[in-house]
Amino acid sequence: MTKVKIMENKPEESKSAGGVVVNAKGEILVVSQKGNSWSLPKGIIEDGEDAFSAAKREIYEESGINELELISDFGSYSRFKISKDGKGEDSSVLKTIFMFHFKTVQMDLKPIDKDNPEARWIHKNEVANLLTHPKDKEFFLSIKDEI
Repeated sequence: MTKVKIMENKPEESKSAGGVVVNAKGEILVVSQKGNSWSLPKGIIEDGEDAFSAAKREIYEESGINELELISDFGSYSRFKISKDGKGEDSSVLKTIFMFHFKTVQMDLKPIDKDNPEARWIHKNEVANLLTHPKDKEFFLSIKDEI
C-alpha cells in the first residue's frame, strides 16, 4: 500500500501596520479599500521600515493626514487578507497587523492612494458596524473603551 502525503498549503505571511486615528471631535478615521470594503487605515510594512513608520505612512497615503500624535501602541492581531471583491477572506495570505492609537487636529481628508479612494470620520459607536472584516471589528471592539 502506497502512502500519499497530503501537503497543506500554508498561507503567505505578511506584516502590516496602521492606526486608530481620532480627531478633535472624537471621531475615528476609516478608509475604503479598493472601493468595496472598509477598514481602519493600514498597509504593508515595507523593507527597512518599522511598524510605527509604516503606520504613519499608510495613514497619510490613505487619508492625507500627516499630523499625528502617538497616544499608545495597541499591539497586533492576525487575520487573513480580505478577498478582492471585499466579501469574505483570502486564506492565501495571513496578515499580522500592528496598530497604534493616534490623535490629530487635521480634519480634511484627501486620500493619495488610488486603491483607497475614500476616507471618512465616523462616530466611535458606528465604526464596528462599518468595518468589513470580522477580525477588524473584533479588534476595534476590544480597544474601543480605551479611545
